[in-house]
Order: sequence, then C-alpha cells, then structure tokens
Amino acid sequence: MIVHERGCVYNFNFHLVFVTKYRKEVFDSPEKIEEMKGLLQKRADMSDIQIQEMEVMPDHVHMLISFSPKQRPVDVVKGLKGWTARKWFELHPETKQML
Repeated sequence: MIVHERGCVYNFNFHLVFVTKYRKEVFDSPEKIEEMKGLLQKRADMSDIQIQEMEVMPDHVHMLISFSPKQRPVDVVKGLKGWTARKWFELHPETKQML
C-alpha cells in the first residue's frame, strides 16, 4: 500500500514476531486472543501505525505493520511491545507469575 503524505511517499512494511517469555502459552483462549488484538490495535491507533495483518497464536504474535518513515522502527516496536505488555499484566496479573 503506497501512502502519500505531505513531504513524502512511502510503502514501508515490517513483519514483526513477538514471542512470549520461555514460549509460554499465555494466549490460550479466544477471549485472551481478542483482548491482545484489541490492545495492539489501540496502541497502533495511538501511534499512527497501520496494522495490515495480525495473528495472535498461543505463544507468539505475528504482525505486518506500516508506519511513516519519520518514525524510528526501534521506537515503534518498543512502543507496541512495552505498552501492550504493561496493559496485559494489569488485566491479567496471573500471567506474570507464569513467566
């Protein structure tokens, strides 16, 4: 998908894979999977990141994302992982004990 913005045109795609610590199956129910998808989408909306594809598996997450080249990839990944992990552990403190 080619994006036209003032001052730049880009087609910038990243495939990210986030793995849970020790590959523990944290997302073990459809409700938890949908909850994680919702958290990731909320954070992406806050950071002007377009999620093109997303799949949450029991022990990892796949995402195909696009964002402006004005944003550093390391900051995008850190923001997605850090924010969603904090929110997840607030909602599900029992999973922190698993890890």
